[in-house]
Amino acid sequence: MHPTFPLYRGRLASLLVLLLTAWAGPAWAQDDLLGQLETQATPTAATEVVAATFKSTRLINGHTVETPGQGTMVFLISHRFGTLNSGAYNFFGLDQASIRLGLEYALTDKLEIGIGRSSLEKTLDGFVKYRALRQSTGRRAMPVSVTLFASSALNTLRDDRSWYTTSHRMNYSYQALIARKFNPSLSVQLMPTLIHRNLVEDRTQSNDVYAVGIGGRHKLTKRTSLNAEYYYLVPRTAPTGVRNALALGFDIETGGHIFQLHVTNSQGMIEKFFVANTRGNFFKGDLYFGFNVNRNFTIRPKEGFRK
Repeated sequence: MHPTFPLYRGRLASLLVLLLTAWAGPAWAQDDLLGQLETQATPTAATEVVAATFKSTRLINGHTVETPGQGTMVFLISHRFGTLNSGAYNFFGLDQASIRLGLEYALTDKLEIGIGRSSLEKTLDGFVKYRALRQSTGRRAMPVSVTLFASSALNTLRDDRSWYTTSHRMNYSYQALIARKFNPSLSVQLMPTLIHRNLVEDRTQSNDVYAVGIGGRHKLTKRTSLNAEYYYLVPRTAPTGVRNALALGFDIETGGHIFQLHVTNSQGMIEKFFVANTRGNFFKGDLYFGFNVNRNFTIRPKEGFRK
């Protein structure tokens, strides 16, 4: 045997190992790349509904996109004192007060109805809400929640005018509530609004009042949050002397109750008042301190939870 053959055989074996490694490396890389592409092509996750955009059916004055669960009744007490700048003689507004008592009931998870009675103008009101869309994540994500709202209000004050009929006493409100929960702490809602008034002061006034509301909730702790709400009136439809409604609030959740404390320049607690009849100047002390108390009752449990 030639003395250089073992050396040649060793070099040949090394060359074969090097070639196999070079061939296998791209193959492994190709398999890894195909695996990544396959993972990206697979849907990321199942669709999941975003819950608790707001803690209550009310933001401050107005409604939120939320409805109670099916079979749940909400008893709502809304209270509004007089203005803080009314002076010591009126105990800074505490001697004066208006109140609204309301009942709301969820026929389904999407459909809610409600009635209420306000001491202001002795007004009776009723409403219906429908959750058209719900924000979700995952395969078929929906970026926002949308709830449709409609209400009517009847002024029941005594009036001796012969021509003043029930039709003249009626007002109607329509809203699209559009909300997004950006993270566990921040939720924002947009509220395009139409108020129709059957009777106005004179022919220079529009029967239809258009407004765009915006509001939000910032969670502070597990059970508390700061809320804000603002309604901008479209100038050409705004009634004479009426201002944009502004409200700031603080929510406290205690089990089945939600306490909402707030200040606002609006005395009324339904849409016909706080959208189309706010007279107070928020920045000149025309501030009404008030609160909402929400209590939920399960009237009819869902089928899946019955024993």
